[in-house]
Amino acid sequence: MKILKYLIFIVVAAFLLIAILTRIPAVQDRVMTSALNNLQNQEIDLYDNSLTALVCGSRSPLPHPRRAETCILINAGGSYYVIDVGDGSASNLRSYGVNLGKIKAVLLTHLHSDHISDLADIHMGTWVAQSRTKRLDVYGPSGVEFVTKGFEDAYKLDFKYRNEHHGDEVAPINIVGFDPHPVDLLNPVVINENGLKVTAFKVPHDPVKPALGYRFDFKGRSIVISGDTSYSENLITYAKDADVLFHEAQANHILEIMKGVANKAGNSLTAKVLDDITTYHTTPKDAAKVANLANVDHLVFYHLTPSPRNSMMERMFFRGVNKIRKDWSVADDGTMVVLPLDSDEIKISKVN
Repeated sequence: MKILKYLIFIVVAAFLLIAILTRIPAVQDRVMTSALNNLQNQEIDLYDNSLTALVCGSRSPLPHPRRAETCILINAGGSYYVIDVGDGSASNLRSYGVNLGKIKAVLLTHLHSDHISDLADIHMGTWVAQSRTKRLDVYGPSGVEFVTKGFEDAYKLDFKYRNEHHGDEVAPINIVGFDPHPVDLLNPVVINENGLKVTAFKVPHDPVKPALGYRFDFKGRSIVISGDTSYSENLITYAKDADVLFHEAQANHILEIMKGVANKAGNSLTAKVLDDITTYHTTPKDAAKVANLANVDHLVFYHLTPSPRNSMMERMFFRGVNKIRKDWSVADDGTMVVLPLDSDEIKISKVN
């Protein structure tokens, strides 16, 4: 009993001592310096000897408190490419410790807001205090040039102020902005360098035309990203025998319940939106069928509509998928898929 009291006294005394010390400016400064030294140059390991995908956003426009809108970062041997940049995705990349200076290009599947809204933040992260030597390359469907010009116009003064404040060494004005590359589907290979081939292909997302998916082939490993699409035979063709397919998924059976609740509450416009979107996305069961027909090794569901908020909703979302396919997983923000070179292995983990 005396030992227990002694231990309690020590714990309380230590707590009080820490509480007092952390109010002293010199101690605060030293703790902050130590913390910053530990963080300095800490960069997430994205496994350069591999083809790696890091999910920086896993939801659709429907809100979720812990998920950003659509974004996947691909690392091919140390070169980074970002596919779509929805709201919150750039902040996720910074939080994960990704070196944004390694981003060589952004590839947009289509021009809906939840796929482009963080483009300015990605640009900023690759421009200020980085070593980029030219404008940021942005690939996308026809119209991408209007999107990049719009961002440049909106941020024109921001660019000017940062250059005037920091100078060309930190914020070089001669390389600010974007270099847009509208994808020509008659010449679908948009990148072919250093062992990496990126092929764009058309997917159905009417009335959005064209909407794109992308296939990444790197030294014998392959990742396919569906973009937003309804059931697509063309996607099956381009995903043939891929190691991993990231496929969007929309649970129309959940949307039907949400629509009924919205109508009952008098929110007829919300109900109309929920009804409209059922026609241009893919159900989880249909995405599983696509993966089977394409003979992919592993299916990852992403761009989840609506994103599950708990385990029960997740079971409901993927109802019936296990009867169609066994090799699948669900993306969350921070999900990382690593495909080591010279191997058939698929490693899936979570970045905190």
